[in-house]
Amino acid sequence: MGKLNSAAFTGFLLCFGAIFFGIVTNGGVGAVLNLIHIPSFIVTFGGAIFATMMTSDSFKDFVEGLESFATAFQKQTISVYALADEIFRLSETGRKEGLLALEEEANKIEFDFLKKAITLIVDGSDPELVRDIMESEMFHKEERNRKNINFWQDMGSYGPAWGMLGTLLGLINMMKSMGTDVSAIGSGMSLALITTLYGSMLANWICIPIARKLEKCNSEEMLIMEVCTEGVLSIQAGENTRIIREKIRSVIEMEIQEEENA
Repeated sequence: MGKLNSAAFTGFLLCFGAIFFGIVTNGGVGAVLNLIHIPSFIVTFGGAIFATMMTSDSFKDFVEGLESFATAFQKQTISVYALADEIFRLSETGRKEGLLALEEEANKIEFDFLKKAITLIVDGSDPELVRDIMESEMFHKEERNRKNINFWQDMGSYGPAWGMLGTLLGLINMMKSMGTDVSAIGSGMSLALITTLYGSMLANWICIPIARKLEKCNSEEMLIMEVCTEGVLSIQAGENTRIIREKIRSVIEMEIQEEENA
């Protein structure tokens, strides 16, 4: 991951702009201050975050989940098509000069997963062992990505629930003070309504979009790793570059079709 995904970041800002526009057009700029309520914020955001912490396996996983927020706004630095071209080039070198010639080429490869795979076949590792190692790394990478996706999905489900809990607290306080302290009705209603707003914002503006974006990033990353695995194993088997090209093309097309059907 590296460069900023301008579409994702712009969409995030425009969502905030849409909320701000709705507030201002209904009550003016001053209405923004009316929606800033620290107790409501603590009940909704704090409750959702701490509930998510309860479902985390460790503090390390919890922190990694929070840090994955930035991942959703970054692009893959490696294009699957550029990677395919790199594999085709390595295939030509391997067929003309032998697998040992790829040792020097491996030092020029920036993508660590591909570099590791090329190193394995240059060392003469058994094809099944190479596949096992690559697929094991893919599995663990996807498992880590899935934890981060679940982190935001969990928080997205807890947000509205904690917003409703804050609403109930506000209504209870309001009802208790209706016959005695009329001045407390306003603050009670504030807590009741603002926590519901905060819960909805947390889920629909932040958590659900972030979880969906991380799912897309994971699919793209798994496709890149799968292309690497199939390409390198084909190079090791001494297959013709044209055959490798067709294999990789079918893998990419299959993944795209699955994404469209999802």
